[in-house]
Amino acid sequence: MAKELTIKERLTNLYRLQALDSKIDEIQVLKGELPIEVSDLEDDIAGLDKRKERIEEAIADLEHEQAKHTANIKEAETLILKYEEQLDNVKNNREYDALTKEIDLQKLEIQLSQKKMAEANQTIETKKETLANVQEKIETKNKDLKRKQEELEKIITKTDKEEKKLQKEIDKQRKKIDDRLLKAYDKIRTTYRNGLAVVPVERDACGGCFNKIPPQVQLEIGMHKKVLACEHCGRVLVDEEIVEKETAEV
Repeated sequence: MAKELTIKERLTNLYRLQALDSKIDEIQVLKGELPIEVSDLEDDIAGLDKRKERIEEAIADLEHEQAKHTANIKEAETLILKYEEQLDNVKNNREYDALTKEIDLQKLEIQLSQKKMAEANQTIETKKETLANVQEKIETKNKDLKRKQEELEKIITKTDKEEKKLQKEIDKQRKKIDDRLLKAYDKIRTTYRNGLAVVPVERDACGGCFNKIPPQVQLEIGMHKKVLACEHCGRVLVDEEIVEKETAEV
């Protein structure tokens, strides 16, 4: 049966975990906002690529439509020539009127196709301008992405070995702490941006929120009879003896 740890040992283990986690946090600060910026740029580029694809598909559809109108015009012109040749051989006014009507209809068909082609041309030009703008944005964002990826890669290369080593130590250290205390520690860490869940009493104040700690509470903290938290911020408090012991062992 494993020996039950004293309060002092539990607090020491917890403070040591905090020290290790803080070192990992420092590495994340060194990386800064770069991971988020890289991810955002990748999302932006993916969205622009999709937009570019949609515009290109729309242009292709319009060009296909233009090809159909061109074919319609050619067909109508062929029919007009045919009907005009037939006019030379009409036998009566009824045939003449019928052929003239067909010629007029084909001319209207040509005008309609020409109008639709002009509209399609205008739409294509507008979409090509939009496409050029989108392409310019993609190129700009790709340059930004490459630069930020290179910056991040340099930091990762520099810190990766240290981070992996720290993570192994953290995993090992977490096993030394009981689940209830570990759960409370994790919850407090996520509450504060600086990730501090265990802090020393410094100059009679909490090392996290800097509110004064009453002398009686400081005395109790130094006695290591129970785990005590700051009444203002909820962080676990440790005394100088534990801090010095951990500092000496690092």
